Amino acid sequence: MTRIPDDLDPELVARLVESGGGALTRKMGIEFLELSAEKSVATMPVEGNTQVIGLLHGGAHVVLGESLGSISSAIHAGPGRYAVGIEINATHSRSVTSGLVTGTCTALVLGRTLATHEIVIRDEEGRRLSTVRMTNMLRDR
Repeated sequence: MTRIPDDLDPELVARLVESGGGALTRKMGIEFLELSAEKSVATMPVEGNTQVIGLLHGGAHVVLGESLGSISSAIHAGPGRYAVGIEINATHSRSVTSGLVTGTCTALVLGRTLATHEIVIRDEEGRRLSTVRMTNMLRDR
């Protein structure tokens, strides 16, 4: 069960529920545990998301990070507004070949026009695998 803020925009809730977080998120097996503008958490299996030598694909780290950063920014944007990613980067510190990884997204800046989040991805033993930083522009519809 995903924990979400009580005052979350009903339209955003409907989009998240209907889409399951989006087609790519579903394909990657990402499961959202907690969603808010300040902190969001999700898990993703390594299996099915590896590159040719069996390591979790670097792009999979970024997909998990962007999924969390985008939703957190959309929550911050609020009703009648939306978030558009304008920058993302990742530093990979350690590899993993099995299990479940957890991404924890923490707000760095929550402004009126920009939101920046840092997403730390860890293995089941709590070791940092990668750090993703994402900035979203917040726009009126």
